[in-house]
Amino acid sequence: MVQATTTKSTKATKYTPRLKQLYNQEIAKQLVQELSLVNIHEAPKLEKIVINCGLGRAKDSKQLMEVATNTLRKITGQQPIQTTAKNSIASFKLREGNKIGLKVTLRDEKMYEFLDRLINLVLPRLRDFHGVSNKAFDKQGNYAIGLSDQSVFPELSFEETSLPHGLQVIFVIKSKDITHAKALLIKFGMPFEKEIK
Repeated sequence: MVQATTTKSTKATKYTPRLKQLYNQEIAKQLVQELSLVNIHEAPKLEKIVINCGLGRAKDSKQLMEVATNTLRKITGQQPIQTTAKNSIASFKLREGNKIGLKVTLRDEKMYEFLDRLINLVLPRLRDFHGVSNKAFDKQGNYAIGLSDQSVFPELSFEETSLPHGLQVIFVIKSKDITHAKALLIKFGMPFEKEIK
């Protein structure tokens, strides 16, 4: 009998990220109406967020790989995996198997948490920021943002940003087309730059 009550209380205290709750309760329904969709299963949905770090110069500097690994671990809460070169390119002094980057894939709770922090804390801290590009969508409706250095993330201390490196954030969105994917990101609060008519 005691066991049954403890399982009930743990279910009640399960934390749900703000944006996930907002999507399930409001955004999905609003998108169905606004985009004239048949049912809620057709609504565009964020499937995962992939954060990439291209570190071509890491083959000369081991410290850069350590700094970038620390950055991704701190900002995502996950251990990044190293990516290696598939081909040898002589002009870049690159051999097959060289470690050239890092990658983290976020899903579900961690994905929504990262999205919330990116939109509300990181992007407003960018210097001369006028909004994210309207043209960074691919044919499937996935969206990419490039950041030139990691110092905009509040999780990192000054010492951890002494060796700057860029990173790319890719939003993998399940949608019918680009307009549906953009509508979803707007609902989440993504600050797109105003188009000049």
